[in-house]
Amino acid sequence: MVVQQHRSGGGARAVCALAVVGVMAATAGCGGGGGGGDRAMADERGGADSLDAVHRAAAVLAGTVTGTGTATVTGSAHGAGAGAGDRVVAGSAEVRTSMETAAGGTRVTIRGRGTYDFRHRTGRLTVVLPKDATGEDEHRPIIELLAPGALYMMNRGAGVPADKWVRVDTTTLEDGNLVTGGVTDPMAAAELLLGARQVTYVERTELAGVTVRHYRGVSDIGRAAREVSPESRGALAAAAKGFRTHTVPFDAYLDEQGRLRKVRLRFSFANEGPAVEVVSTTLLYGFGVPVTVRLPDDSDIYTGKIQQR
Repeated sequence: MVVQQHRSGGGARAVCALAVVGVMAATAGCGGGGGGGDRAMADERGGADSLDAVHRAAAVLAGTVTGTGTATVTGSAHGAGAGAGDRVVAGSAEVRTSMETAAGGTRVTIRGRGTYDFRHRTGRLTVVLPKDATGEDEHRPIIELLAPGALYMMNRGAGVPADKWVRVDTTTLEDGNLVTGGVTDPMAAAELLLGARQVTYVERTELAGVTVRHYRGVSDIGRAAREVSPESRGALAAAAKGFRTHTVPFDAYLDEQGRLRKVRLRFSFANEGPAVEVVSTTLLYGFGVPVTVRLPDDSDIYTGKIQQR
């Protein structure tokens, strides 16, 4: 398979296309196929309109709009929150991710950690794969560089030289790289909320010592693709065409400044065979952290065939 030209024939097969999710296929058995209105159901306990708060999440992270600005949280501006009188910091954040796949009664979790620049839409994450089903095969962590329209991976898999990167055009993936790389691009996760059609305010709670508001709803990928910035439109538009089910249930947790702290997205693939459920969770903290991402030169990108394990 030549990765740069890859395009799978179905949503579930897209999940199993790359080495990251190839591990999911080997362990969870997904190799043969996977399987309202615009008005928010707002709760006045949530303060500002629930739908509006969720729709603004991506812009708040990018720093193009401010959040609610109506409450004060405690802590460091680069840690849990901003103290009284401090400038609310956004634009970048530290990231932790998990992607759990369930198929045939087996669950597999892939974890990632790194930093992300929401203004430039670039990030660097280290993705840790689970052991194979036998529990014997250890996998080297995969380094992923995220950029508009592209995913770069090092330690991609068998057949790729150790010093080479694999580049994937995310606009050619049938899931728009919402799940294929084992990590949902943090900006894509936030912008997917722009497709929210139904939002319910659940409760006020705490997340890692930070006061947050918990919202629950359903997003439409096609609607999100029409609402996002041009940099994200291609990948989400591809996902809107590739997913059999366009609706994505979500749970979003926003702090008092409207910054997205946690988002959990639930994807379902049901083309041929049993359904495959994928739950992607993104945690954001350490806002304002410096982020440096240097994309590989063309000479550092592997263009050959990748062996399938």
